[in-house]
Amino acid sequence: MKNDKKSEQEAAKLEQNDQTSKLIASLQESLQRYETILNDLDVYLGETDLEGNITFINDAGCRLAELSRRILIGRHYKTFTDPETAERIRQIYENIYKTGIPAKNVIFEVIDKHGRRRTVDQSVSLIRNTEGVITGFRNVSLDITARKEAENKLTEHRSRLEAIFRSVKDAIITVDPNLIVIEANKSMENICGTEVEEIVGKEFPQCQQHCNQACHEVLGQTLEKKTAIKEYRIECENQHRLQQVVNVSSSPLLDPQGKFMGAVLIIRDITLLREIERELRERNQFQNLIGRNKTMQDIYSLLEDLANLDTAVLVTGESGTGKELVARALHYSGNRAFKPFVTVNCSALAESLLESELFGHVRGAFTGAIKDKQGRFQAANGGTILLDEIGDISPMIQLKLLRVLQEKEFERVGESTPQKVDVRVIASTNKDLKGKVNRGEFRQDLYYRLKVVEVALPPLRERLEDLPLLVDHFRCSFNERFNKHVEGISNEVLSTFMDYNWPGNVRELEHVMEHAFVLCHGATITIHHLPVDLRNIEQINDLPQIKTPAKKFNGGQDILDALNKTGWNKTKAARLLGISRQTVYRKINSQQFTNK
Repeated sequence: MKNDKKSEQEAAKLEQNDQTSKLIASLQESLQRYETILNDLDVYLGETDLEGNITFINDAGCRLAELSRRILIGRHYKTFTDPETAERIRQIYENIYKTGIPAKNVIFEVIDKHGRRRTVDQSVSLIRNTEGVITGFRNVSLDITARKEAENKLTEHRSRLEAIFRSVKDAIITVDPNLIVIEANKSMENICGTEVEEIVGKEFPQCQQHCNQACHEVLGQTLEKKTAIKEYRIECENQHRLQQVVNVSSSPLLDPQGKFMGAVLIIRDITLLREIERELRERNQFQNLIGRNKTMQDIYSLLEDLANLDTAVLVTGESGTGKELVARALHYSGNRAFKPFVTVNCSALAESLLESELFGHVRGAFTGAIKDKQGRFQAANGGTILLDEIGDISPMIQLKLLRVLQEKEFERVGESTPQKVDVRVIASTNKDLKGKVNRGEFRQDLYYRLKVVEVALPPLRERLEDLPLLVDHFRCSFNERFNKHVEGISNEVLSTFMDYNWPGNVRELEHVMEHAFVLCHGATITIHHLPVDLRNIEQINDLPQIKTPAKKFNGGQDILDALNKTGWNKTKAARLLGISRQTVYRKINSQQFTNK
């Protein structure tokens, strides 16, 4: 009996020992597993006692110090830092010990066995035993050396960019897709008269308190179409910098991956440059107008002065001189450039149709008016309307136009409610409006409303020195259109052009050049490529010359005789008399000859 009881006790003891062994084995296995996990981490894990001696470190910590665990255990943390950093760490650990609050993201440098410095980001907390007594410190560290170097390089690069940004004399403003200002440089303050601190973070239009806000239109176009706008000339109307003229460019703002982030606006003050241009340099071109003739230079200056005004302008000149080009130049060089430009040919429509075309109509206003129609004035709201051939409109339309010019409002056909409109009116004609006023065919009050400023275009025959420029302009244009490589015109063609009277003016020259391009398959346009009527011009040199000594030259009568003899061809008459065309024109104007 006793033996059986003893055997049971021994068996129970053996079972208990076996369970204990299994538990110990399991704990050792778990410990080994956790140690493996800790050692596999790239995060540096370590523990120190209250004196700062290392009591535990994982493999990543050993790799950071480039020393084995055997050497590191028992070492003081001061071994791996300079005295200044060691003191800083001591103060941090002391504060943690006193408050019990862990420290996070403590940045400092450690030194490996080769003396190289590494930057670490460390978080530190307390270690307590089972009774809650503090026994040491546990730290989790990351090697952020590469990140810190990248940040330093980025900071250095940004500092250089900011230095450049500050030193550029042009104003630079960046906005996000919602027109909120991201950044601006100091030059913006000089050009725009607004402090940088006042505009950053605000919507761009709200920042423009001292000017006509024309830059807003440029930025709006870039943000809407995601395309660049280059050197758009603006007269700022800045209250602090009177008569300031700037070139404005805007481009899409993209991140390194090409994602659209907004736009950058560059404003360059060219006020002085414009004045120098006016005083010292002949310009060969203004918008699409071509010519260096003195009259054209005066027209360019006048157009610059008119560009940003709402003044009505009357453009006069013979057919084909480029009146519509003047209207477009006024529109596209002013602050309405991004608004509509609408053209109406007033001579092409009957009175009733022209009224509907200009002002629109409501449904049922007349037979065939099956729905409401928007008029050209309404379509041009905010922009410019060109009333071409204004001299041909009826008295009723003249009266309605007068109201638009005076009251800035109109009524649609069939409607009595007036509508306000903000439109700049430019009119053009090849007729003598003053003469029509004198004959009672055109309202005098409308005439003076339209002719606030007159731009009178000279005929091509009065600026033949511009012919080579115009020829080269059309050559480049038609080369691109016809995909050809014509290099120029022959001397014979140039001579023919200079002798021709050009009744159709620049438009006729354009058509002649187009005709020549169709026929020309080489590098040079010759006389054989010209239209037949130009090739068959009567040879002026074959005409008999009037034998009149210069000292007996009877200007008026001799010119009249030569004009009658040449069928009133002024170029031929000048050749016949051996004088310049300018002299012929001057004598005609002074003598008031007429072709009878």
